[in-house]
Amino acid sequence: MVTGQTNFRSRYRTQRYIPGQQGTIMATTICFIIWVLFITDTAWTRSVRQVYEVNEPEDWTMHDFDCPRECFCPPSFPTALYCENRGLKEIPAIPSRIWYLYLENNLIETIPEKPFENATQLRWINLNKNKITNYGIEKGALSQLKKLLFLFLEDNELEEVPSPLPRSLEQLQLARNKVSRIPQGTFSNLENLTLLDLQHNKLLDNAFQRDTFKGLKNLMQLNMAKNALRNMPPRLPANTMQLYLDNNSIEGIPENYFNVIPKVAFLRLNHNKLSDAGLPSSGFNVSSILDLQLSHNQLTKVPRISAHLQHLHLDHNKIKNVNVSVICPTTTTLPAEQDIFSYGPHLRYLRLDGNEIKPPIPMDLMTCFRLLQAVVI
Repeated sequence: MVTGQTNFRSRYRTQRYIPGQQGTIMATTICFIIWVLFITDTAWTRSVRQVYEVNEPEDWTMHDFDCPRECFCPPSFPTALYCENRGLKEIPAIPSRIWYLYLENNLIETIPEKPFENATQLRWINLNKNKITNYGIEKGALSQLKKLLFLFLEDNELEEVPSPLPRSLEQLQLARNKVSRIPQGTFSNLENLTLLDLQHNKLLDNAFQRDTFKGLKNLMQLNMAKNALRNMPPRLPANTMQLYLDNNSIEGIPENYFNVIPKVAFLRLNHNKLSDAGLPSSGFNVSSILDLQLSHNQLTKVPRISAHLQHLHLDHNKIKNVNVSVICPTTTTLPAEQDIFSYGPHLRYLRLDGNEIKPPIPMDLMTCFRLLQAVVI
């Protein structure tokens, strides 16, 4: 049920769909989404620019336009090699002109060095949905690819993060494998990596050491959802902006945990085992966090939040009431000429459905969060 206060109906109505406010909410939502996409895709934009820019354009007509018989080489896109969905059991020899290699959805079990001997220009390799194991990756087969930016190894049979990897790598996608180990030093030379996806694997707490992520100086997005973690991973890279830990068994968050990741803006901890006792005393009063998702946990009260938080998801917990005097972020006193709507708490979206709260929502909730546009209860 979505509800709002009668006296604030003109400004604070909180229905899921309100024709009169649809434009305003849509505009705000679109702006927020654009901002999220900007943050999310900073690494992508930089990588795409690197992929497509050619400092010294080559005349492809000077090259022998060889093409492995198992694959397709589009004449209009001479830097791409399409070998997906062909039942391949081995990687064919890759021509030297290739930048983009598509090998997904085959039966490949090994990654030897030989097929890549001439592939010195590779930027992108997609090996998703194969049968690759760690034992099948020849040491040096990947690290020799000095210009590789994107490596996709999702839906394979990997039991640990492969190593060594090229220093140039910017995105490493390892979702839906059997990864339970991260060998020491795996990430030590990956200072250009901006995205690491380890979701839907078999990671336990003992997979991490205090220096596991050492070397990832530019990591922005870390996804470890759908694993078997009971604790927050230690010593995350300082530049982490997006941290996804949904669908684990995390029970608590250490005091001052977010001090080491002062730029974190998007934090997802849905479907865990968080309780009030497991949260630090300051809750999530972290100024950098803009989007906080704590759905499907065991919380009985709304945690403290920062005045900068914009989206808060607390649905399907055990919350019985909303104590606004506790959760309302304190803000500095403003000069009389300042606009309180611009300088007060920034919360715009609050989701509380699936709890034990009965409407109507408290009047002082609207008084505190003057930018609030939607409350789902």
